[in-house]
Amino acid sequence: MKVTVSRKELNDALSIAASASSVRTALPVLSSIRLDATGTSLGLLGCDGEMWASAVVAANVQEPGSVCVQQKLLSDIVSALNDGFVTLELKGTTVLLTAAGSEWNLLALPAEEFPEAPVLEPTATLTLPAASLWTAIEGVAFAVSDDTSRPVLTGVLFQYDGEVLTLVATDTHRMAVHKVQKSGLGSEIKVVVPEKALRTIKMLPVPADAPITISFDDARLTVDIGTSKIVAQLLSGVYPNWERVVPSTSTRSWTLDRKEFHDNVKRIMILARENLNRVRFSGEDGKVVISARSQDKGEAKEEVAMVAQNGDIEIAFNGRYVMDALNALGGDGVQAEMTESSKPAVLRPVEGGEDHFCVVMPMAIS
Repeated sequence: MKVTVSRKELNDALSIAASASSVRTALPVLSSIRLDATGTSLGLLGCDGEMWASAVVAANVQEPGSVCVQQKLLSDIVSALNDGFVTLELKGTTVLLTAAGSEWNLLALPAEEFPEAPVLEPTATLTLPAASLWTAIEGVAFAVSDDTSRPVLTGVLFQYDGEVLTLVATDTHRMAVHKVQKSGLGSEIKVVVPEKALRTIKMLPVPADAPITISFDDARLTVDIGTSKIVAQLLSGVYPNWERVVPSTSTRSWTLDRKEFHDNVKRIMILARENLNRVRFSGEDGKVVISARSQDKGEAKEEVAMVAQNGDIEIAFNGRYVMDALNALGGDGVQAEMTESSKPAVLRPVEGGEDHFCVVMPMAIS
């Protein structure tokens, strides 16, 4: 194999393929990228055993062939090179990488050891503008759990009933919901998509106003835009009944400037980090008093103006969860809906709050 390719295009393709590569694995080939030089293109394929991501770039192929190279090393080298052209040449058990005075000999693995991506026969599809999909993913992904003992919570629920596409993520301490109210998006589905796959889908070079299609079978999804393709295993298991978590009523509400509220909490977190991120919020006289305490370092207090409806309540939350929610909600104003200090609160944007909201569980005030 011998191929020459643009460094920038190679780097962009690597970022997509590498997103599926496994960093920690007992199989060395899964921490590599498979390079396939054929015709007038170079294909790159990454895999962790459950997800495959591929990208194709135009190339000058002097000798066709395939080989696997350690992903992280190749990515680090290519990202550090100056723009120009990169040549990759298989020489025995190594790949010689040359570019404008740089020369690297990289250990290679046989391409035939690399697992092929499965071919799907879709039974369902969803198609919507890329910008709508990106916004929905960003609106909930922060609440995905990293607890591998409950694998179904490490992904995002996609549920479409023919009229509303609902995305839900939760780690049991907080929950995020984003809805897209639109008929005709595709098939009725209820699946759980791994967060890792969603991160890669967001990386695809698709114009914001262009449609993007996700195809599903019983066990996997695929997204194919021609120059890049993703195949990922869906998460199995029963997703919790998220609608039962959303409080049906509230007796108190605060309406606040989102950015000012976020900045206040961010400052308080300097001290709250010393106490499990616990931040206290107290509504009084048209303002919310935000405070934190550390037994070893002292106390801090911030104030932010609010418009209240029966707003006299004191409640504590994990400050990082509040900041994550405020970042995801966007908009100028945010509304916090509560009942009592031991019950969950709902954070919504002032506009569009029925379609995008976050539920945050309280902490003990002490």
